[in-house]
Amino acid sequence: MLISRVTSKGQTTIPKEIRDRLGIKPGDTVAFVVKGETAVIVPIRGTLRDLRGSIRPRKVPEDLEEVRKEVKRKIAEKRKGKG
Repeated sequence: MLISRVTSKGQTTIPKEIRDRLGIKPGDTVAFVVKGETAVIVPIRGTLRDLRGSIRPRKVPEDLEEVRKEVKRKIAEKRKGKG
C-alpha cells in the first residue's frame, strides 16, 4: 500500500512507483473511476486530441456553398416523394 496526502486544494501526488508501473508521464491524462468507497486511477491513452489531423477532409477547404446546395437538393427530393 502506498499513501499520498491530499492538499488544501484537493491535489495529491501519484507515487513514483505507481506512475512507473502504469506508465504515467508528465502531461498524461488519468481518469478516476469510483467503485463504491474505492477510487481507481486509470491512465487515458489515445484521446481525441491525439487523433487531431489524422483524417483529411474530402475537399480542402470544404466548399460550404456546395454543401448547402447538396442539402437543399436532398430536402427537395424528400419533399417531392411526399407530395
